[in-house]
Amino acid sequence: MKTVMIKTHEAWLATLMAGFMSKTENKQVLFDFSNILFRHFNWLENEIIELEESYSYERDAIPIKVEKLSEMLNNIIHRLDEIDLQLLSSPDKNLDERISSDIKYMRDVLHTMKDEDITAFSMERKFPGIDLTEEATDALTLFLFEETYKEYELIMIYNYLKAHSSDAYLNRIFQILIDESFFHLKRFGDMGAKMGILAVPRVVMKELYQVEDVVQFLKDGINEELAAKEECKKLSEAVAKDSPELEKFFDFINHQENYHISLMTDALAYFAKKNND
Repeated sequence: MKTVMIKTHEAWLATLMAGFMSKTENKQVLFDFSNILFRHFNWLENEIIELEESYSYERDAIPIKVEKLSEMLNNIIHRLDEIDLQLLSSPDKNLDERISSDIKYMRDVLHTMKDEDITAFSMERKFPGIDLTEEATDALTLFLFEETYKEYELIMIYNYLKAHSSDAYLNRIFQILIDESFFHLKRFGDMGAKMGILAVPRVVMKELYQVEDVVQFLKDGINEELAAKEECKKLSEAVAKDSPELEKFFDFINHQENYHISLMTDALAYFAKKNND
């Protein structure tokens, strides 16, 4: 089951990356499929937890630098084939049948997708329709590299915490933070692809998500969100003269961080109350 989960993790991330690369109606279909694969990943993880087996979020490298979308689609189809074969070892036959059925449909659709030329790795570092200064371009490039990884990291951390918690209050908070990080990851990934600097986030070290002290993690998380707000503010100021549109977008992201801080503060208060009861 661990192998199936790893392969599903890789297929999910590869499909998400393909969605960033696409500039046609393929994009939304690929995003939908990546969402389905992430659900599969969660279901498989829960099954492993029920079996009381240890596991991590390790995965193999995912090569994505292609010139044609069809190359990436063939890679995803191969990964889906591997998952389908590995499912034979699943003790939950209902889950096995559901995932296998989804894979069959996704595979059929991917086989018939129209091909596209890929520009997500051109390294041009030009945002479509916006003439940024070199300083603003450098600031945006660094931000996208760092924040794309950060949002992926947060998805994995909060997902692991949620999978190992039976507390409905905390899981509601973790799920909101997962959803918010997915939104940010998709926006930053799309921006990176448009600028020709798309990259796969590096593997998250297990020490980051296998959290022993959740209270300290939340305190550190608040400080990280405050730092992220400052980065958004700096980037907003850097692009303000060249693009009011980007300035508004990063102000928008900055203000969203306020709610994340509020949620983590609520979680800390919840832990404090539990400890005092």
